[in-house]
Amino acid sequence: MIQRALVTKQRIILLTLLALIIMTIVIGMGMGYASLSYNRLLPTILGQGTFKEEFVLFSIRLPRIAITLLAGMALALSGAILQGITRNDLAEPGIIGIHSGAGVAIATFFLFFPIEAGSFVYMLPFVGFVGALLTACLIYVFSYRKNGGLQPVRLVLTGIGFSMALSGMMIVLISSAERQKVDFIAKWLAGSIWGTDWPFVLALLPWLIVLIPYTLYKANRLNLLGLSEPVAIGVGVSVEKERIMLLLAAVALAASAVSVTGGIAFIGLMAPHIAKGLVGPRNQLFIPVAILLGGWLLLVADTIGRNIVQPDGIPAGIIVALIGAPYFMYLLFKK
Repeated sequence: MIQRALVTKQRIILLTLLALIIMTIVIGMGMGYASLSYNRLLPTILGQGTFKEEFVLFSIRLPRIAITLLAGMALALSGAILQGITRNDLAEPGIIGIHSGAGVAIATFFLFFPIEAGSFVYMLPFVGFVGALLTACLIYVFSYRKNGGLQPVRLVLTGIGFSMALSGMMIVLISSAERQKVDFIAKWLAGSIWGTDWPFVLALLPWLIVLIPYTLYKANRLNLLGLSEPVAIGVGVSVEKERIMLLLAAVALAASAVSVTGGIAFIGLMAPHIAKGLVGPRNQLFIPVAILLGGWLLLVADTIGRNIVQPDGIPAGIIVALIGAPYFMYLLFKK
């Protein structure tokens, strides 16, 4: 039974995060290389702006904001699931190699297969999912022991090894590619929000619409998987089946996000940890907080990154890494 005071606290935090997201969106809509004054935002939203104002807002700013928000939510939820099924606080899709697996698949698809403009946007999440899934399966196999089950520490070390190997493979792939395609892959590796048009929002949104409710439905199973394996089996949980299904959800979320944002790490590490610190370790309570927190963190990082240096800005992945890498080291020494 969850205490009513804790539920109330969670709702207050959720409302606070929603307010922060709205405030950041408003700030982001008015900031950028093409200026759009804040006193013109409301008239432009209501259809009373000039052609330039409407183009900047509806064709440039809002799609990027929507993509960033959705991708941050997907990465945070993916990290929360991975930490739950592995019982490892350091598990995160960027750190354990899932991003790199998706990246190699996307790079291969982009460099060597014919691309049709109409289907390219919608194919990327599926291509990324296949690459990420193959990587996750290999990491899982190498981390699993017949007598001891999944080894959390081995999982992180194996994932880091795979991440480095796949990053090297990515460099080999692009070493002989055309300059234009190399520039795209380089931006992907840096975590640049490159999918900044409404079709990319439509490509990412269905994954979240399906997988957020699914994960919340499985929240109690995640609570049980966080216990020791004998205890989870003892209360009737089919451990391997639940773990595999939730792993598929985590991989799909991470792959769909990075296919349009590039290799952004640490969001899936930070958001769940901060959420647990705010409302406790129950998945029913902290997952909704982590989802909003992940969206807000990536939105803030991208808003800062694209305005700190004009005109191209700094990729959001670099801004997140500047915060996330020290946080990862802190958790590593703490745990």
